[in-house]
Amino acid sequence: MPTFKYEAKNFGGKTVSGSLAGNDQEAVIGELRKRNLIVLSVKSTGGGDGSSAIKGAFTDSNPHRYRPKGDELVVFTRQMSTMVGAGIPLLEALEILQEQAERAGFAAVLDGVVEQIRGGSDLSASMGAYPRTFSNIYCSMVRAGEASGQLDIILVRLSEYMEASLKLKRDIRAAMTYPVVSLVLVLGITMFLMLGIVPKFRDVFQSMEIDLPALTSAVLNVADWMTANVITMALAGVAFVIGLKMYVKTRAGAYQYDWFLLAVPVFGPLFRKVALSRFAKTFATLVKSGVPILAALEIVSATSGNQVISRVVDEARESVRQGDTLSEPLGKSPHFPPMVTKMIGIGERSGALENLLEKISEFYDDQVSAAVKSLTSLIEPVMIGFMGFLVGTIVLAVFLPIFELQKKLAERK
Repeated sequence: MPTFKYEAKNFGGKTVSGSLAGNDQEAVIGELRKRNLIVLSVKSTGGGDGSSAIKGAFTDSNPHRYRPKGDELVVFTRQMSTMVGAGIPLLEALEILQEQAERAGFAAVLDGVVEQIRGGSDLSASMGAYPRTFSNIYCSMVRAGEASGQLDIILVRLSEYMEASLKLKRDIRAAMTYPVVSLVLVLGITMFLMLGIVPKFRDVFQSMEIDLPALTSAVLNVADWMTANVITMALAGVAFVIGLKMYVKTRAGAYQYDWFLLAVPVFGPLFRKVALSRFAKTFATLVKSGVPILAALEIVSATSGNQVISRVVDEARESVRQGDTLSEPLGKSPHFPPMVTKMIGIGERSGALENLLEKISEFYDDQVSAAVKSLTSLIEPVMIGFMGFLVGTIVLAVFLPIFELQKKLAERK
């Protein structure tokens, strides 16, 4: 097994070096990361620099189209804040992180950022050239960190914000996965019974020479119709999904779709809590990082994830631009509870807006977690009952003629 020499920094900023055996450079880098070290360089003892193979792997990718995967950007931001806080020059820190990037696309993005900084650009402007990787809020907070000289602190806040946002997404995914999977299974079982099982009983029932119960006739007729129109149903379903996606991409369609999500029973309150949590968390992070309030509101509107909330925030931004308060236009919207608007109003008057926004965000984060748990416990019996009703109706429709036949045979005896 080959041996590699490495240099790395621990989270205290101290440089450490040594040798480590591994199958290849990536294996050694992975082992060093497990030891909570920030890798500076890894070279084969034979004199070869394994980084050349990695660099060659991302030169052909298009960095402007790259989107970070999972918590990749969070890890990068955490490492960046640690290295900047330890006194490592910005350009050197980026080069180190570029070398140890696990995905070729992200390495290509960092390569572009490094080249632009070498050309005289600021970090925020260089990152802004890759909007799919570094969002508007990311670049704005980095810009605020550069202006205040607290880039390491801002990067820590930014990583905390992204971690909280990822947790919120995971909670929503957990809340939606169970009902969606359950509904697909229920519909799949129903389609299997109606298309594959029920139609086979028509000939059997006809041979019995008995009058079919109304329920049995209805189920058989529905099964016959579904069998005759299964292709039409499939095409109609595909057309509906495609049409809905195209409509939602329009401005009016996106607004109406988001309005529906907020108004739909059971899930509507959850989506509203998510939107309010995202609003408060994003706004608080930006204001606390020194982003001007008008610019912060513009970013909050663009990253709200809901067009209804976005429109309300735009109206509030225009109100603030004209010298009015932020809480007043928010209070006119039915989607912002009085507790939220009152706390924002108090924050405006006391100068502690970011602190109260953080309190709002924490409150709704807890509300979302509680809502996810309650929804899971509520949906399970509902879906079981729904499946039982459908399957039970089909089974009852099949057995009713058999009961009727048994009754007639008993009467003949």
